[in-house]
Amino acid sequence: MGTKRSTVVNDPIGDMLTRLRNAVMVGHDVVLVPVSRTKIAVSRVLKQEGFISDYEVLRGKPQRMIRLHVKYVGKKEASVKGVERVSRPGLRVYVKRGEIPRVYGGLGIAVLSTSKGIMTGQQAWKRHLGGELLCYVW
Repeated sequence: MGTKRSTVVNDPIGDMLTRLRNAVMVGHDVVLVPVSRTKIAVSRVLKQEGFISDYEVLRGKPQRMIRLHVKYVGKKEASVKGVERVSRPGLRVYVKRGEIPRVYGGLGIAVLSTSKGIMTGQQAWKRHLGGELLCYVW
């Protein structure tokens, strides 16, 4: 009774985004996500762009976790209105510099994995980079 079972996740970034989306829908302040370098980089981008207030890496015994602090504006109105996974393990989506989409007319961000790291679509465009289109956040 009460044993923790680890589940195999085929799409770790998709799992992270789903946990964030679910937490926003029910009004939670924090989200726990299993750690990876990619997820830490995505968390950094979300913090820089103001979608989460902070994140921290927790050192636990069974496995390390990332605690995302969901940012709310006013009375429980989350900064994250929506999240959409674009590239996934079954269908990778790559874009060139000129093909980087604008999300909600510039109100949202596209998160890309480039040769220079994970960054927003706007940062990639300024650096003349393309890459894998991970997700949209608005």
